[in-house]
Amino acid sequence: MLFLVLLSGLIAAIFSLLDVWYFVRGALVVLKARIQPVVKDLLKEHCYGGIVLPHDLDFLFHMNNSRYLREADFARFAHFTRSGLFQAVRCLGAGMVMAGSTIRYRRSLRLLETFEIRTRLLCWDDKAFYVEQRFVAPKDDFVCAVLLSRQHVIGNSPDKVVQSMCKRKVESPEYPEEVAHWIKYNDASSQQLRAESAVTNSAKDE
Repeated sequence: MLFLVLLSGLIAAIFSLLDVWYFVRGALVVLKARIQPVVKDLLKEHCYGGIVLPHDLDFLFHMNNSRYLREADFARFAHFTRSGLFQAVRCLGAGMVMAGSTIRYRRSLRLLETFEIRTRLLCWDDKAFYVEQRFVAPKDDFVCAVLLSRQHVIGNSPDKVVQSMCKRKVESPEYPEEVAHWIKYNDASSQQLRAESAVTNSAKDE
């Protein structure tokens, strides 16, 4: 009896301290992707299906803004696993983290509405991959939301990762106009924050 009480307490503590279902679902997504056919074309669009469930809703009974980002995570996990990107990064002893994202909402997704997340790698530079993800309503092919993210490679470079995958050097596609503008925005924001930090540190020294 005492064992069951302690076990129940441990499970309750784990669920209260960790987003358990995120890790469980993420692991299942990766496992499923591993047994699916490999996508050899690195730039090919990958489709990941979903449905709006009650726990996804906000006060207006639309899909919660934060849920879009969560679903996009799972779609990227599937895409990066099937394309071999995750494996190539690990083989090089490197890592990959989200360094920035922006999302634009165009039409709400409602309860029990199905959607597809269409993920594609757009381009890369010496530090990061740039990925676009579109939330599309299959009933009319309308793009309900579009997310752009910067996947920063730690401990190596995107060029080396792609070269490892393709067994040859591959040049990045030309940056789409919106990506080029977004990179400029991020650079300007970084410079502004560095300048503010320098002023703050200078004031503290005084």
